[in-house]
Amino acid sequence: MIREKEDIDVAILLIALLSIAVWYAALQEFLKPERKQSSRKIMTLTSTGTLLTVVLTISFFQDLAIF
Repeated sequence: MIREKEDIDVAILLIALLSIAVWYAALQEFLKPERKQSSRKIMTLTSTGTLLTVVLTISFFQDLAIF
């Protein structure tokens, strides 16, 4: 049981780090001059970042002990 919890924690940590990297890359793309921005890259990074953030949010709320 403890080993499974550690594996889940490591997976969540990796997802969090990946999410940070994706949002950083999206931010860097947004900071480029408009004519050099890639719309496809921005859409891909934003969609991926949103998906990863939703996964982290759901994981966070599942771990909360409300009652």
